[in-house]
Amino acid sequence: MNDMLIHNKQIAIVGGGPGGLTLARLLQLKGANVKVYERDTDRFARVAGSPLDMHPDSGMAAIKKAGLVEELKQNYRAGADRKVIVDEHARVFFSDHDEQATEGSFNPEIGRMELRNLLLNSLQHETVIWDSHFISMEPQGEGWLLHFKNGVSAYADIVVASDGANSKIRPYITDIKAFYSGITMVEVNVPDAATAAPHIFNLLNGGKVMAFGNGKCILGGQKGEGSLGFYTSLKIAEDWAKTSGLNYNHPQQLLQWFKTEYAGWDEVWGEIFAHAAAPIIPRPIYCMPLDQTWQALPNATMIGDAAHVMPPFAGEGANTAMYDALQLSENLISADYSTLRDAIAAFEADMRMRASASAKRSLENGERMHSEGALQKMLAIFGGNH
Repeated sequence: MNDMLIHNKQIAIVGGGPGGLTLARLLQLKGANVKVYERDTDRFARVAGSPLDMHPDSGMAAIKKAGLVEELKQNYRAGADRKVIVDEHARVFFSDHDEQATEGSFNPEIGRMELRNLLLNSLQHETVIWDSHFISMEPQGEGWLLHFKNGVSAYADIVVASDGANSKIRPYITDIKAFYSGITMVEVNVPDAATAAPHIFNLLNGGKVMAFGNGKCILGGQKGEGSLGFYTSLKIAEDWAKTSGLNYNHPQQLLQWFKTEYAGWDEVWGEIFAHAAAPIIPRPIYCMPLDQTWQALPNATMIGDAAHVMPPFAGEGANTAMYDALQLSENLISADYSTLRDAIAAFEADMRMRASASAKRSLENGERMHSEGALQKMLAIFGGNH
């Protein structure tokens, strides 16, 4: 281990998602001076999204290196990784609920809030600076002076962008922008689902569902406190969310839209919108160019969606971000590099290659899942009656 590259350096991580918090934990284990600047007012400010599936060679590898496997075992959701694959009439063609886990395998699903709290609790006191909405930064000496919406400024020798798909730091590193994948997902959350949406709740049975029909799909899963989270997913114009005229705070409007757009789907799916919590959130899905490249800086880099946003259809987003954190932390204390620029350049080259492969799989899966015959194609991957 060679910590000379980061010795006496102040590292600023902008964004307290899985990637940013994992990086902070790994760097602190190496003795680095780290601050995480997060725009949320506190750890409870954000509504939790769908659970995350920790993949063995990426997310779990980072968790192991961070020394947090036991903590994860205490917080993961047993059975949440089980899935059913159904058609538009909710007929089950595949289920792995009765399968026995492979000996030695541990690919857990964990809620986003549980993962966030697990990582936050592993950090040194006052590592995270809450209510720090990044606005801009400017060169100062060999580092950067960061400015936040609350009027506070802070200096850092090294800045790591972990601020998501709409990163405000990325433009300081590259002007390459993401492209629209052709697919928009509509996020719907159903509280108290056992009562509000009993048929769908029983279909999921504590796990996940993938439904395919007529070139469209619905993806859903169990969340915390008895709620379910769903994404209707379809090919539609990039500006649809802005031009549809729908009020996303009125689920009944979205229910009528769903009945029209998903004509031919069984009425049981209407439970999702009929009892949805407002707001319902449209999410156009973007992807960075697979061949993106840029010149490395000696004092700034990026991880996760800020670096390589991709569609969610391979389940790689958070896993890739956490593996980015692992690789960057290793490079910053590696004896293989004589300068920070060299360490960052090597990390970014490897990251782009890994992320491009994951994004390609995600794009291909997206096309497959929204095509005619999607059910048969997905069953061919997972197995089942077809």
